[in-house]
Amino acid sequence: MKRYTIAAAQYPIEQLADWGAYVAKLTRWVAEAAEGGAALAVFPEYGAMELASLEPTTMGDLAGSLASVAALIGQVDALHASLAARFSLHILAASLPRLDADGRYRNAARLFAPGGKAGTQDKLVMTRFEREQWFVSAGADGLTLFETALGKLAVLICYDSEFPLLARAAVEAGAEVLLVPSCTDSLHGYWRVRLGAQARALEGQCYAVQSPTVGLADWSPAVDINRGAAAIYGPPDRGMPEDGVIAMGAEGQSTWVFGEVDLAQVAVLRADGGVLNQRDWRDQPGAGPLPPVRVVSLL
Repeated sequence: MKRYTIAAAQYPIEQLADWGAYVAKLTRWVAEAAEGGAALAVFPEYGAMELASLEPTTMGDLAGSLASVAALIGQVDALHASLAARFSLHILAASLPRLDADGRYRNAARLFAPGGKAGTQDKLVMTRFEREQWFVSAGADGLTLFETALGKLAVLICYDSEFPLLARAAVEAGAEVLLVPSCTDSLHGYWRVRLGAQARALEGQCYAVQSPTVGLADWSPAVDINRGAAAIYGPPDRGMPEDGVIAMGAEGQSTWVFGEVDLAQVAVLRADGGVLNQRDWRDQPGAGPLPPVRVVSLL
């Protein structure tokens, strides 16, 4: 599919009464994305941390919140797989902490295809908060390129979007759309990720999709304040908006932001754009080896 609609969530962190409330909330959100014509629904970084509210005795404790949410990953993934099939769309699930066999937590985003296949991208560069307070570790498997019916997708979780060599490696591997789920507690943080996403779209002559958490959750030591706006960006060149902003939400609102992407236009600009950033990257002094990228087919 060359031309399709993406829904990027401005997703509110809310206190949930029980598991059924989460199922109802997520089902409603996915249904709204599908009703809006989306072929891909993108949820934010750490959006699943609201599940910590299901354990009232530990939800006010950071370590307890990480543990309780990580314990639900099987149920959460089964729900997303079911919704992707039911509504016939791809879903990038809100990332959550995964507890691995080495005893370390990793921030994992999972991409679900309607046909039943799924893949994972871990966050690769940790923020100070993750390193120093959460003790969340970087993913060990590096970057993944997902081959899908919607083209070649890569995921740069929040802070990862601020490091150009990661995106460049994905673009060299063929990425046409970069998904940037984010979770920031200030407008400074939001703008860092936003500017990173826009710069990556410019450099790679591709699309970048940012999806943030929004709202206040005073009960949570992990995601208590959430600022940001969802958006879909492209390179500012022929056939694209002059500022590269294809769709943009109003900061702080709880909503989907819809925008159409055209992968044929990516190919056109990479071959004959006003500038050729994707091709000319290698001409800059210091351009050298890039991180390896593994390819996962969700076809």
